[in-house]
Amino acid sequence: MKSTLDVIKAPIAAEMEEFEHKFRASMQSRISLLDKIMNYIVKRKGKQIRPMFVFFTAKISGGDPLPEATFRGAALIELLHTATLVHDDVVDESNYRRSFFSVNALWKNKIAVLVGDYLLSKGLLLSLENNDFELLKIVSNAVRELSEGELLQIEKARRLDITEDVYFDIIRQKTASLIASCCAVGAASAGADKETIERARLFGEKVGIAFQIKDDLFDYGTAEIGKPVGIDIKEKKMTLPLIYALQQADWLTKRRVIFNVQNNDGRKDRVQAVIDFVKKSGGLDYAVRRMQEYRDEALQLLYTFPASPARTSLEQLINYTIEREK
Repeated sequence: MKSTLDVIKAPIAAEMEEFEHKFRASMQSRISLLDKIMNYIVKRKGKQIRPMFVFFTAKISGGDPLPEATFRGAALIELLHTATLVHDDVVDESNYRRSFFSVNALWKNKIAVLVGDYLLSKGLLLSLENNDFELLKIVSNAVRELSEGELLQIEKARRLDITEDVYFDIIRQKTASLIASCCAVGAASAGADKETIERARLFGEKVGIAFQIKDDLFDYGTAEIGKPVGIDIKEKKMTLPLIYALQQADWLTKRRVIFNVQNNDGRKDRVQAVIDFVKKSGGLDYAVRRMQEYRDEALQLLYTFPASPARTSLEQLINYTIEREK
C-alpha cells in the first residue's frame, strides 16, 4: 500500500527519481574519503520534502515539463541545507541525525566541518557554472536568514525574554526561510515574473511557520516522534505554547515557571511541571489555532495559482506537514 507521501508526490514521481540521480552526481568527488561520506549522507536522506516543494511550485508557475534549472535549484537547496546540518551537528556536539550517527560522530569534527564546506562550495559552483544567479541569490538569502535566526534565538535564550513577536521573527528566519526559498526557487526556475516569485515565496514562508509551530507542539505530546518530549524545555527554548502560557500567568507563577526552565538540569519533575503548566494555561490550544491560521493563509495564496494536479498535491502536502505525527 502506498504511503501518504507517495500519493502526494505522484504528479512528480518521475521527476523525483530523475532528481535522485542528478543529486547523487552533484555530490561526487575524486577523493575516496569524501566520496564515502557523500554516499553515507545520500543514503540517509529524509522525506525529501524540500525538492517536492521546489518541483510542485515550478509546475504551478508554468514549468511543465520541468526545465533543467528546476533540478539544479532543488540540488542547490539540498546541498546548502545539508552543509548547514553537518555544521550544526558539530556546533551542537550532536552524535545523531534522524536516528543515524552524524558525520562528526563517525569522522570527527575537523572532517565534518570540511565536508560542510565542500557541500557549500558544490552548491555555489553548480549555480555559477550554469548562470543560475537568481536561484543562488534566493538560497543565499535563506542561509543568511537561517544563521541570523539561530543567533537571535541564542541571544534571547540567555534571558528567556522572548515575546510572541520575537518568536515569530526567529521561526520565520530559522525554519520558514528555507521552505520559502524552495518555493521561490521553484517559481524562478520556471521563468515566472517577480510578482509570482514573491507570491510563491510568501506561500512557502507561511507553510514553514505552520510547520515549526507543529514541531513545537510535539514537545508536549506522548507520541514516539524521534524528538524526545520536553527536549525544547530542557534546552531552554521558548516556544509558542510556553510564551502564550507565560503571558496569561501572574507574576509569581511566571517567576516559578521560568526558574524551572532555567534550572531544569534535565530533571523530569521540573520539565513535567512546565509541560503541565502550559497545558493547563491553554498554550497548546492557542498554538494549534495560530498554526491553522498560517495554514489557511498559505492555502489562500496557493489558490491564486491555476488549478492542476500539482496544486492539489501542494495542498495535500501542506496538510501533511501539520497533521504529521513525527
